[in-house]
Amino acid sequence: MRLRRSLPYPFLLALTSVHLQLLSGLDNNPADAKNENEDVNHHASRSSVGLKIIIICLGVLTVIAFCVFLFKLWQRKKREEQHARLLKLFEDDDELEVELGMRD
Repeated sequence: MRLRRSLPYPFLLALTSVHLQLLSGLDNNPADAKNENEDVNHHASRSSVGLKIIIICLGVLTVIAFCVFLFKLWQRKKREEQHARLLKLFEDDDELEVELGMRD
């Protein structure tokens, strides 16, 4: 059975959020040169905070994706075991019939 390979909505939401944060970091107006040193320091600290947020989001998404993968793997294994049990239940047991004398 094939697994569906579509991006989950939380992943798209997180990706959009990160993209918007990066775009908001590029919103500086170069015409304002009064407090250039303060702007540079503020921009650098905002960039490092943004980078930390991106790294944390990627880590969380990686953990979530790994958990989903393990869950799907567990489901497939459980389904295969149930299918094997069902086949074993309905297979013809010739040996039992011969032992009971129902068949030659």
